[in-house]
Amino acid sequence: MQLTRREGIASALALAATACAPAGLASAGAEPAGASSLKALAARSGRRFGSALAWGNPGEDRGSFANPAYAALLERECAVLVPENELKWAWTRPSAREYDFRQFDAIVDYATSKGFALRGHTLFWAPEKWFPKWLVGHDFGARPAMTAEAMLVEHVRTVCRRYGTKIGSYDVVNEAVEPETGAIRDTVMTRAMGGEAMLDVMFRTARAEAPHAQLIYNDYMSWERGTEDETHITGVLKLLEGFRKRGTPVDALGIQSHIRLLKKAPVAEIVRESEGPWRRFLDAVVGMGFDLVITELDVNDQQAPDDIAVRDRMVADYARAYLDVMLSYRQMGDVLAWGMVDKYNWLTGFDPRADKSIKRGTPYDSAFRAKPLREAIAAAFENASSRHG
Repeated sequence: MQLTRREGIASALALAATACAPAGLASAGAEPAGASSLKALAARSGRRFGSALAWGNPGEDRGSFANPAYAALLERECAVLVPENELKWAWTRPSAREYDFRQFDAIVDYATSKGFALRGHTLFWAPEKWFPKWLVGHDFGARPAMTAEAMLVEHVRTVCRRYGTKIGSYDVVNEAVEPETGAIRDTVMTRAMGGEAMLDVMFRTARAEAPHAQLIYNDYMSWERGTEDETHITGVLKLLEGFRKRGTPVDALGIQSHIRLLKKAPVAEIVRESEGPWRRFLDAVVGMGFDLVITELDVNDQQAPDDIAVRDRMVADYARAYLDVMLSYRQMGDVLAWGMVDKYNWLTGFDPRADKSIKRGTPYDSAFRAKPLREAIAAAFENASSRHG
């Protein structure tokens, strides 16, 4: 996709802010009758609700602030935004010596002009398959540990100094634990300087450069039961214990919360299997002094029935049960959806349903109509324990 000049983007933002929603979307996207916004409901218990969003050329039909209907939905429901991809190395680092922040700059300009808080996702995405190609084969020379550390420090400094206090929370490192083994992932970067050393450099540099910001370790361990899930959770707990022992400045665990309806079973049965072990995990995390953040909430309805009404009800009930558990913890802070509208959600292409239908794991359907999942999120906030207590 060809990038527009930043001046062109700024002009388009002004146009988008005043444009009307496309025909048929204005009424469909209206706030449900009698309902408070999700951001207002979250604020009652001292929390913030928000969403991921993508950069997009003006006029594109996508989950972007350049789509006036989507922007209106974000502005009504959300207090905080996070980029889906635009701060990751594959987007911002075309080479070892170059940076390209044009797409994320446009997101920052939009968010700050509309009064949103911003999260930074992510200063480092750990799986090697998501590295930019140049980094996978990078030669770190005769002193690899020193060279790799210098690269990481420079990256964190560059990002944090560029955006200053505009970003109040960072996923400093994302997905460092290998789910199958529970160990720190083996990559060109960890081979150069060691896994724990790499992580510590990232967090310590972020603390020095952004002392105002909440620093998060983010990962996708899930509350569903399975051998890989248990191994992943054990590995994350070990990682967090190591952070505390070494004095690594990590404030919170980001729990992505791509929760999954992967069994053909009643929701209540799935929840019974999950809740006890999941609470033990959360108890261990907060017992070490970490806060909690839901960073990427959606529902994978892989095994839910084809019938839309039945499927939507299952998705909503499952999410409500999960959020009730999470929001019972005073340490639970921000809750961010990984997108607000089914049409733009990543899961349809990433993990297709057998019937090839659009997955229905976000709060609004493809016509911008609120779904039972939106109601479930609202009800969970209304029932949430206060962070102030």
